Amino acid sequence: MRLLDVNAILDREIDIRRAGPNTEVLKELDHKSASYAILSHRWGAEVNYDEMTGLMKMDEGERDAVRHRAGYKKIIKSCEQAMRDGHGLLWVDTCCIDKQSSAELSEAINSMYQWYQDAQVCYAYLHDVDDKFSASNGWPEWFSRGWTLQELIAPKEVQFFNKDWVCIGDKWSLAPKLESITQIPCNVLRDGLASTSPSVAQIMSWAAGRRTTRVEDRAYSLLGLFGVSMPMLYGEGEKAFRRLQLEIIRESNDYSIFAWSPSARAPRYGSVLADDPSYFGACCKDFSRVQGTLPYTSSSCQSMVSGPGTGVDTRRHGCLIPWFHSLRILPS
Repeated sequence: MRLLDVNAILDREIDIRRAGPNTEVLKELDHKSASYAILSHRWGAEVNYDEMTGLMKMDEGERDAVRHRAGYKKIIKSCEQAMRDGHGLLWVDTCCIDKQSSAELSEAINSMYQWYQDAQVCYAYLHDVDDKFSASNGWPEWFSRGWTLQELIAPKEVQFFNKDWVCIGDKWSLAPKLESITQIPCNVLRDGLASTSPSVAQIMSWAAGRRTTRVEDRAYSLLGLFGVSMPMLYGEGEKAFRRLQLEIIRESNDYSIFAWSPSARAPRYGSVLADDPSYFGACCKDFSRVQGTLPYTSSSCQSMVSGPGTGVDTRRHGCLIPWFHSLRILPS
């Protein structure tokens, strides 16, 4: 795991013209032994790995252009907050991952939930909040993004900051309001997934209305929530979400994964797997974990993943919805 050296970043910023070209601002450490803060935010005009490490090798005009970006100022403010809180290390996804390396990017995505979980504190920066967030002003965009779901659930402590970097509350004190925004129960927000072991369908329902820039990230952003790993294949489109479901099926006997419904979406045929998390939007809030014997075996489920002529009619609902209705775990 690559982490920003908070002191090195701030020292460089204080006297940018005298900083040496080889000033090291990133450290390679084991996330299990390192003590660090972590940032959660909505991407905008950001600073990448090459720009952060090569800043002092740029000419003055190029360097000043980078330092005037909102993303750079966000990093500096995060470092200042970490310094005030006594944290010497900080992880920021925009500049701590070399995204030109597909292997490094894949490792980071598969590890990200654990990295947020192991952080001492997560700073959630809400760029579109003037004071405190409320329904009357529209909920912050942060709550609509796919990646921020795990960034809300995984950390032990999440502190929320408005656009001026004023703390407006934490995950514990704001849990009731956060539940009303996200539909994630207070006990999950405060104590994590292990506190209640929510069903696959319920976790999927929390992601149903969230968006990502890349369609594949709707699946990749959920890996840690289900405790599974898989290779990143950008360009595969909706196949990523089907691969995710197969990984979950291999690891879990929670059959609520089949309790999806396309609802207003276009009719589907020939698969027991949903196309994306929105298919789980109708799952009720207290949807129970379902284990036991399915009307289909695990092997037959995999054989029905694609192609017509499987005998599975999903024109109105997911193929197992009637079975779940019979168990009274879905509303009629």
